[in-house]
Amino acid sequence: MATDSGLFDPAEMNWQGITLTDAAAQQIVHLVEVTPGLQGLRLGIKVSGCAGFAYVLSEVMAPPPDCLLCEHGSARLWVELAALPVIDGTHVDYVREGLNQVFKFHNPKARHECGCGESFGVEAE
Repeated sequence: MATDSGLFDPAEMNWQGITLTDAAAQQIVHLVEVTPGLQGLRLGIKVSGCAGFAYVLSEVMAPPPDCLLCEHGSARLWVELAALPVIDGTHVDYVREGLNQVFKFHNPKARHECGCGESFGVEAE
């Protein structure tokens, strides 16, 4: 299930997508408003931590070619095609934890997390 470029092709599977809560969408819109040239955020993963993977959010100044665009109102979140098999169905929220505010990821494919919550693992399919 890869494209000619070797990337995962979501058209070849039953893709659920990535959803944003209103709070997550509002935070993305806020970041776009206060950062000149910012168009939205990019969501991907990297191999990390004791559990296997970590989420990676980065700024998008120009639409990346290797991503799918998810929109919630005027908020734009690009999702890396290569990450879809691991994060498909993830619900992204923005929450207050004590004095901090952070993006939280509710991934139905995650089967375990490390103790600090920075990384997650999935079962092999």
